[in-house]
Amino acid sequence: MKNRTIFQHLGITLRGIAMGAADVIPGVSGGTIAFITGIYEELIDSLSNINLKALKTLKNDGIKAFWSQVNGNFFVALFLGIAISVFSLAKLVTFLLENHPVLLWSFFFGLVLASGLLIMKTIRKWNVVNVFGIIIGTAIAGFISSIEVTASGGDSWYILLSGAIAICAMILPGISGAFILVLLGSYDIVISGIKDVDLKIIGLFAVGCVIGLLSFSRLLKYLFDHFKSFVLALLSGFLFGSLWKIWPWKNKTGDGPLVVHSNGKEDWMMTNVMPENYIGHDQLGYAILFAILGLVVVLLMGFVGPKDLRNN
Repeated sequence: MKNRTIFQHLGITLRGIAMGAADVIPGVSGGTIAFITGIYEELIDSLSNINLKALKTLKNDGIKAFWSQVNGNFFVALFLGIAISVFSLAKLVTFLLENHPVLLWSFFFGLVLASGLLIMKTIRKWNVVNVFGIIIGTAIAGFISSIEVTASGGDSWYILLSGAIAICAMILPGISGAFILVLLGSYDIVISGIKDVDLKIIGLFAVGCVIGLLSFSRLLKYLFDHFKSFVLALLSGFLFGSLWKIWPWKNKTGDGPLVVHSNGKEDWMMTNVMPENYIGHDQLGYAILFAILGLVVVLLMGFVGPKDLRNN
């Protein structure tokens, strides 16, 4: 466990707040924020350390040794920020999605685009395999982003399963855990449960998240340890492919399949359009400014993150 000052732990909490805000948005990944702020690999390493060996340490050496082995202070600071963000921003994000979607999506479009370029910059060696990684990552994320949402579900087992699947996506830069919840038909019921502080829904979802985190993090750690450049290329491709989902200007098709939400509400599919074909005020000038703001945010986080936290 790294020895950090209270200000460095506060910095981790602030990054957790940013991750939580991103994870609430369908189409944006908290893993993206973790990566560009320099805590991604530490997060994966720390998660993979929560295993049977850690439990043996707890049994034989006590809580202090266990806490150090699993990097407990890091988790407390990070998940405190995520929790603050999710519970405080759920209503705000819902409001912005309903009332200012173009500006919100423009901001995240700039953020995700810059994040993909930033990850590409960290790839030390370029070859055919890494180029293929970008192509396949873009294709996978693009396909996921274009899937027509028709699923629905609110049973207890389904909420738990949704948490396990969505959290795997949430820690992958470029794959939105919130969007996976949309695909699974669980987004509305989970976000409503958070807003209404429904302890049953929150608890089931949290248990699912823990199961998914502890299992998937080990695979990610192995891949980072043995195929780091390819994984980085794949992740940057995920980001570029996800841009299709977060394109700011969308119209309801009216002639395609209906989206069936978990609460039974039906709505038309949304289709990407050019700004001049957008039904509503396109806000092109402001949208460009918000996209630039997203780019600037990434540059700032990428500048301060590695120096502050990674110490690699």
